Formats: sequence, C-alpha cells, structure tokens
Amino acid sequence: MGLNPIILSALVILSFSTSCSPQTETQPLPPAVRTTTVNVTRAKPATSGRSLDYTGTTRPLKVVSLRSQATGQLLNLLVDVGDEVQIGQILARVDDRLLATVVWQEKAALSALEAELARARIEVSNAEIEVQRLQLQYQQAKNDADRLQKLALEGAIPLQQAETAQTTAAVALKAVNSARSRIKVEEQVVAAIIGRIAAQKSVIAQEQQRQAYAILKSPATGMVIEKLKEPGDLVSIGDDVLKIGDFQQVKVVVLLSELDLKTINLGQTVNVSLDAFGNRNFSGRITRIFPLSQGTARRIPVEITLPNGDGLIKGGLLARVRFNNNSAAQVIVPETAIVSQGESSAIFVLSESNSQVEKRPVSLGQALDGQVEIITGLEPGERFVVNSSKPLQNGEKVRISVLSNP
Repeated sequence: MGLNPIILSALVILSFSTSCSPQTETQPLPPAVRTTTVNVTRAKPATSGRSLDYTGTTRPLKVVSLRSQATGQLLNLLVDVGDEVQIGQILARVDDRLLATVVWQEKAALSALEAELARARIEVSNAEIEVQRLQLQYQQAKNDADRLQKLALEGAIPLQQAETAQTTAAVALKAVNSARSRIKVEEQVVAAIIGRIAAQKSVIAQEQQRQAYAILKSPATGMVIEKLKEPGDLVSIGDDVLKIGDFQQVKVVVLLSELDLKTINLGQTVNVSLDAFGNRNFSGRITRIFPLSQGTARRIPVEITLPNGDGLIKGGLLARVRFNNNSAAQVIVPETAIVSQGESSAIFVLSESNSQVEKRPVSLGQALDGQVEIITGLEPGERFVVNSSKPLQNGEKVRISVLSNP
C-alpha cells in the first residue's frame, strides 16, 4: 500500500528540519525557594496588679522556753496554758532542800576558815610582842656589853667578862631577827587563809545561785502556750518546763513559688485575712525572706509580721496572704515566642508589609502558665511570631499561616 503523497512530503520536511537544527543541552531548573510559614498573633496588654494568694498559719513572733536550771522534783506550777505572764514573774519551784544543805555546809566551812584566820592573826600579834620583848633584851645586853668593854679597857674588870657580855648581846640580836622572821611566816599564813576565805565565799555564792535557780522565773512577757512538765515530775538542768509566746506581734510564714519571688521585697505591705474573724483584713509587712528553698517544688519561706497589741490574734489560725504584683510588664506573650540568646532573649516581630520578620531583643518579666511578661521590646498591638515551621533569621521573608490571629 503506497503512502499518501502529502504525508510523505511532511515526513521528509520534518526529517530535514530535525537534522538541520543544532543540538541543545537541557538546563536544570533552579531549586524552588520555600518561604517559612509562621503563626502570628497580636501582643496583648499585660494585666497590671495581678494578686498572688497564699495560705499560712499564725504563730507568735517569738517563742521562748522556760528551762529548769536545777535538778530535783518540780514542787508546783503557778500558771497554766493560756495565762499571761510578765518577765521576771515566778512561775514554778523546784525542790531545793539538797541545795540548801550544800549552802549550809559551805557556810560552815567558811566559819571554820574565819576562826582559823583569827587564830593566825593572834599568832602574828604574839610574834610582834615577842619581837618587842627580845628587842628590849637586846638593847639591855648591848648597853651592858658597851659599859663592860669600857671598864675592861680601864682595867677595872677582867677582859673575859667584857667578852662574855658582847657574846650575850650578839645572841640577843639573833633572837630578835629570828622573832621578826617568825612574824613574816605568820603573816603569810594569814594571807593564805584570807585567800581560802575568798575562794570559799565564791563557792557559797555559786551554791546560793544554784539554789536560786530552783525558783523558775519567766524569761519574757507573753502567754503560756505549752506546758511540758507537771508538779511532781523530776526535772534536770536544761529540761523544758513551759513555752511562752510573744503575741504583741504575730507572724505568718508562707511558701512562695520561686516564680513569684521577684515580685516581692522586704518591708512590702501585704493583706492578710483570717477565717476566724470572718475574712477580716489585717495589714502585714514582709519581715524576712529565707535564703533557701524547701522541697523539690522549690518553695521559698516568706515571713509576714502583723501587729497584735490587743492580743486579738491567736496562734494556729488559718491566714490568707495576698501579695500585690505591681509588675511593669507591657504585654504578655506565649513562651514559645521567646528566642533565647544565652542570657538575653528576643522575639520575631512581623513587618508592616506582613512579609518579613525583625528579630528584636526583649526584657522578660514573670512567667506563669505558659505565658511570659515582656517589660520592654514589644508594644501592645504589634504582631509577632508565636511559632514557625523552621528557625528564623532576622529580615527573613515569611508566609503567614492561615491559623494566625488577625
């Protein structure tokens, strides 16, 4: 079967044009640039004055223990729990009969020493009298020796008699010196006894002080909040007998979240309400922020002090403490919008053309429940990136997700 002349002519022309056209290489297409998709929203103004509420228990500002300073049987207790006491008031007594016996024995020993001192002083006096007597004898013997020596030189008496008189005078002088030495010895005895008497008086004073410790006096003004011993109990030195609380001021300790720590300061005024008084509000003041947190939750103990001059507030009451958070935050954003840069932070803000992002440094405030406060760097109403399909760069072109807020 023959080909159609028209078809044959077309094939010839096509073959000729194909053989005559130059060979061209296929050029690869440039890779498509993918624009990062971002989810954006508008910055919302921060709510100022957010309050922080915590609960605690009222306690006396100070609690002191009345401890026994003597060992013995507790004879009586003159107060009970709830009684008000004044500093120095007698509250209890411990049996002091054994202590009184010791004091009596020490006083008897002192009397014996004083009698010994009197005898020693008599010995000193006798020694002084003896020195005076021997001094007179020596003076007489010396006068006799001088007179006989003169007579012997004149030949009126034998020389031997004069020499005997000289010897007698020398012996008398030695007796005087010996008596004077005895005075010094007796005076040393007196001084030693005086020292022993002083020491004995110190012992007596100590024993009398121990006896005085048998009378237990209040160490502070306040109210008895706990009784640890009963009359008839045996107490030792250091045993707690009573606990006394100072209710002129009361304190409430709350465990503050570490996230809220930056919002409070020492001396700051707080509101405290007590359920026992129908949620009546009291004004308190932060007096102590403890340096160490407690537990794995990292709660910081914070002490609030309330005036209580009328004694209305008792211990153990439920207290609700409200801290006013005067934050300087401008806006609040989701934590996912924050880009960390070491110790600094930034956020990506959408340009007016809605096609680019600007990386802007920001100062952060408090973070809570997935939200974080922005102090500076972002104004209310500005659109910012909440999250993106991949990490962003400053000035990068972006495509806004359909899920973004207008």
